[in-house]
Amino acid sequence: MSTSKNEGTFWDHLDELRSCIIRILLVTAVLAVLAFCFKEVLFDVVLAPSHDDFISYRLLGVEPFAIHLMNTGLTEQFIIHMKVAFYCGLLLASPYVLYELFAFVSPALYDKERRPAVKVVGCAYAMFLLGTAVNYFIVFPLTVRFLGTYQVSPDVTNMLTIQSYADTLISMSLVLGVVFELPVVSWLLALLGILRWEHMAHFRKHAVVVILVVSAIITPTTDAFTLFVVALPIWLLYEASILIVRATRRKKKPESVSSEA
Repeated sequence: MSTSKNEGTFWDHLDELRSCIIRILLVTAVLAVLAFCFKEVLFDVVLAPSHDDFISYRLLGVEPFAIHLMNTGLTEQFIIHMKVAFYCGLLLASPYVLYELFAFVSPALYDKERRPAVKVVGCAYAMFLLGTAVNYFIVFPLTVRFLGTYQVSPDVTNMLTIQSYADTLISMSLVLGVVFELPVVSWLLALLGILRWEHMAHFRKHAVVVILVVSAIITPTTDAFTLFVVALPIWLLYEASILIVRATRRKKKPESVSSEA
């Protein structure tokens, strides 16, 4: 019979959790320091979408443009350097973070629960990375290209601050990473029998309105172009979630029939 290995007192588990958090913080700090030391490489990647030779612009055939970034504060560039290095360190350490957290939780799981848990964690992590990549290669470059070159008059020159640029990149990466968890969450709810694809399809129009509202909230700007660029992938994720829930429902039906027999 499959049993869990959840042994030890509450204080033993608390001590193990403390050790787990300390190891996570140490690994993240080391990787963040390494990212901080490789400043040129780090900001070559961060600032790449601000140049017209970025790979996404070349593939889309975007016309050449120029965006000028500037610094307005005495400590602004150093703070941005630390902030970007920390986010990079956290991103690089994320596989180890997931490993440590799963190693802490897994003893409390039954043997039959561990494999589905590994699938869920793996899919969630992959979708978060996919959301970050979609933002870096598609959503953020198109946003920068549109807003960075938009002018109400030729007499007005756009001068973007490095703080605004970096904060927008980090915040949109985090938001898109979380939003891309929608198929995974839908899959889990379908497995639990809570979510049905018929309901998702029936309320599709309502979902579009909600997606537009959420996109308006999470976008750093108020223009319609950025709203559309952010809302489009969320809507595609919703449609993909309907297909996933439908496939999950069909897969569960034969199993339920066989168990009844």
